[in-house]
Amino acid sequence: MKSVAPVVIERAKGAVITDVDGRDYIDCFSGISVVNAGHCNPEVIEAAKAQMDKLIHGSSYLFHVQPTADLAEKMARITPEGLTKSFFGNSGAEAIEGALKLARLHTGRHEFIALQAGFHGRSWGTLSISGYQGRKKGGGPYASGIAFAPVPYPYRSQWPDDPDECGRRCAAAIEELIHYATSNDVAAFIAEPVLGEGGIIVPPFNYFREAKKVLDRHGILFIADEVQSGFARTGKMFAIEHYGVVPDILVTAKGIADGFPLSAFTTRKDIAAAFKVGDHLSTFGGNPVSCAAALANIDFIEKEGLCENARNLGEFARSCLREIQQTHELIGDVRGLGLMIGIELIKDDRLTPASAEAAAIKDRCLESGLIVGLGGTLGNVIRFQPPLVITREQIDRAIDIFSKALEA
Repeated sequence: MKSVAPVVIERAKGAVITDVDGRDYIDCFSGISVVNAGHCNPEVIEAAKAQMDKLIHGSSYLFHVQPTADLAEKMARITPEGLTKSFFGNSGAEAIEGALKLARLHTGRHEFIALQAGFHGRSWGTLSISGYQGRKKGGGPYASGIAFAPVPYPYRSQWPDDPDECGRRCAAAIEELIHYATSNDVAAFIAEPVLGEGGIIVPPFNYFREAKKVLDRHGILFIADEVQSGFARTGKMFAIEHYGVVPDILVTAKGIADGFPLSAFTTRKDIAAAFKVGDHLSTFGGNPVSCAAALANIDFIEKEGLCENARNLGEFARSCLREIQQTHELIGDVRGLGLMIGIELIKDDRLTPASAEAAAIKDRCLESGLIVGLGGTLGNVIRFQPPLVITREQIDRAIDIFSKALEA
């Protein structure tokens, strides 16, 4: 597998990418789960263009800028109850680092707990809390004061047929971790509600409820990393809503502005108050053009019912893939929420990862006009994360290409 696909993109629209030779590809990766409202969404583009004629950069942390304020109000409306204060940055990694800093300032503590197989960005700080050797390789030593809890990954756990037990055991392990692997100075626990780079791992639905009980007993904040799973991707505006838990800080990026660079971390008023004037800043954070695009993007998601679209088309896609699974031993597991789907490939009943085969399938799909992702800590998970405006006919075509690549 090549690290960069041998495709030179000229233009894109909806769920289709076109290269410089005029060849079309069905995009089932969305620029790594970014263009949820589709490539070059006309309403998003129009809003960005209109803002460009007014103001491109005003440094929203030195002056009040209307689109930034409007977006902060919108985030307060669409995020889980009580999360009303947002700080805007440029990338997911920047927002994660800001959330970690805020958690330390609010609690007066300094340690963190993260998940094995979790991934939070490629800056030094975010790699420090990522439990993913493949991404961390060659960059250490990393920050101290970080403990990693077992990932609630039913398929590769001791309880593959009992996800609730997997959820209970993994949540209970956080308590043990606090006692044996920290100095009882933990500021926050950070986790992705659906682990993206780790292989589209969907924790059991009881996991975060049980984990939050442990965290609350110890006064530890819960940071939900929704960088990849947010903005209708999983069939709800934010993936954590599937679990019936409200995080203390919610981090977003990628799908927030449909391709324009923007990120945010959103929290309660009392936690936000830990930031005093000058404690935190981002020169380009809250850029008015990106914020105008984000406002139009969220409006489009709500108006066009992309949450429902993701739910319905996700169920359809997973059912088709599970039918294929019945006749292909290479497919070990099909999982996901909404249009965030992972297909884990294995070689035998010992769950030996079929990493080379997964890479070959990804390349074969590309040759046949389909873009999919490849992930998982073992490099054996095909990632299916198309724009949420994809049609059923395009999904049919994508699955047909994938099935033929699997046969090959």
